[in-house]
Amino acid sequence: MAYAIGVIVFIIGISISVALHELGHMLPAKAFGVKVPRYMIGFGPTLWSRKRGETEYGVKAFPLGGYVKLMGMVPPASEVKPVRGHGWAARLIEDTRAAAVEEIEQGEEHRSFYRLVWWKRVIVMAGGTFTNLFLAILIFTGIGVFYGVETTTPRVDEVLGCVLPIDAERDCTAKDPETAASLAGFENGDRIVAVDGMDIDGWEGLTEYIRVHPGDEVAFTVQRQDEEIVLTATLGSRDLPVYKSNGEPVIDGKGDPVTIPVGFLGVQPSWEMVRQSPWWGTTITFEYLGEVGKALAHLPDSLWNALQASFGWADRDQDGIVSIFGAGRFAGEIAAVDSPDIGLSDQIAAMLQLVAAINLALFAFNLVPLTPLDGGHVAGGLWQGVKDGWARLNKRPKAAPVDLARMMPLTYVVFVLLVVMGAVFAYADLVVPIRIG
Repeated sequence: MAYAIGVIVFIIGISISVALHELGHMLPAKAFGVKVPRYMIGFGPTLWSRKRGETEYGVKAFPLGGYVKLMGMVPPASEVKPVRGHGWAARLIEDTRAAAVEEIEQGEEHRSFYRLVWWKRVIVMAGGTFTNLFLAILIFTGIGVFYGVETTTPRVDEVLGCVLPIDAERDCTAKDPETAASLAGFENGDRIVAVDGMDIDGWEGLTEYIRVHPGDEVAFTVQRQDEEIVLTATLGSRDLPVYKSNGEPVIDGKGDPVTIPVGFLGVQPSWEMVRQSPWWGTTITFEYLGEVGKALAHLPDSLWNALQASFGWADRDQDGIVSIFGAGRFAGEIAAVDSPDIGLSDQIAAMLQLVAAINLALFAFNLVPLTPLDGGHVAGGLWQGVKDGWARLNKRPKAAPVDLARMMPLTYVVFVLLVVMGAVFAYADLVVPIRIG
């Protein structure tokens, strides 16, 4: 039951995101005078609709999608160059133009989308996509400010008994040196608030100071229950490998990894929920956006892996891309978690993070400059700006509108590829699903 509730809540969250995405197109279009005949959430048969003013608003049977109909997206043949040839592509272009002309009502030609100045076209077509980005920022900000983020803190969770080599997987022995923390009298639960009289910036600030002081005597100000005490420790030293900027270890002439000595205290940090500043949501959104960009760059590899895994030819990449069905499975698994360590607020936060991640993916994917994606229409608007600017620079007549109808053959190819890609990922999510770690 909990699994089903999670899936339903996820569908509602995505439907709201889609509705707001389409509003991001519709509101600026109406503000710029474009006629908007239709605003629909979902696809398939219409379940409910009502006409308000000149726009029909409705909900369709399958909620994972939506569209806004803008009048005059494609300029008529009289305003663009004629199409040469008589093949299927030429017929498709002409049919698209004819359909666009039919939807333009007599006397309302001036309200066609293609008549907008280029920058208004860009705003309309980018409005939905940037709405998804704003939603992601808003959700992450809400999570950070009101729920918090699990963060390593300078409160001691465990005092280590001895200094072991980095790659050692064993318990301490009598021959291993005692840690500086153990010798100085650190206890579990101590919170380190300053080093050598200087306030520290969380666990990272503490470790950075310790690393550069191997063998030095350091005074640690510690909050222990209701009092502050000072513990003096002579830091130990450990040899850590040196890494290049690409993450590969630096190797010396003998083929051995290069190491440097760093300071070592010998305490393990605790993890706590820490509420963040209002700016954290924006920062983490753009950090995650970089990861989404990397995932899109490796989309062909992920698609090939999903196809191979579906037929048992390879293991599914657990860090790979999932379809909307895979994301729905994540939502069900989050809701179905039964653990005393995970409460309702944790599940709500995880569900919101999932919805925010989907919005980020929609933002990045929709910016790809190919129709039928929003990015293709944005590219058309920008190209119109280039044409208009070149015409003004050379004192020529106003440039002809960008003819998006000529993109219809490519649009059909892209659409088919998107359907195939979605089907492959969806099938893989059914037979070899990626599980939440």
